[in-house]
Formats: sequence, C-alpha cells, structure tokens
Amino acid sequence: MAEFRDATEAESSEVVRAFIVNGALEVHLQRAFDDPAVWGILLADIARHAARVFEAEGVCSEDDALDSIQSMFEAELDAPTDEGTTEPNQ
Repeated sequence: MAEFRDATEAESSEVVRAFIVNGALEVHLQRAFDDPAVWGILLADIARHAARVFEAEGVCSEDDALDSIQSMFEAELDAPTDEGTTEPNQ
C-alpha cells in the first residue's frame, strides 16, 4: 500500500468528507476555492483514485471503472436520485 501523506506535515485543509449513514450519503464540505471550476478538478481526481482502487482489487480495469463512474455521474446530474439538503457551515 502506498504511504499516506500526513496532512498535518504541510499547510493543508480538509475540503470534503463523505459518509454512508443508514444507507444514505452524508457529505461535509468547505467551499475552499474561489473558483467553482476547481471542484471539477477535485471530483475528477477523486473518480480516478476510486477507479484505481477497483483495478487494484481486481474488480475491473481502471478504464472500465472510470467509464462507469463518469456515466453515473452524468446521469445523476441530469436526474438526481436524491438532491439532499445543503447548509453552509458557520
């Protein structure tokens, strides 16, 4: 397993946490960026990491996993299964 870089060793800030609670997604996030487009980069990077995990665990190739993630991402944006609620942190 790759070494995990300790976020406390450098200037850092946590921007997102995601949990499954009683079968539902709970997300905590900080806006963190002045430009909302940066969230596109962050989400794409997370998708790539998730796809690599599927490949590393022998479930499917990274490309197949990423294609599946992208397909569902686009479908979910077009027709959300649950829009949830969002409240800014104070």
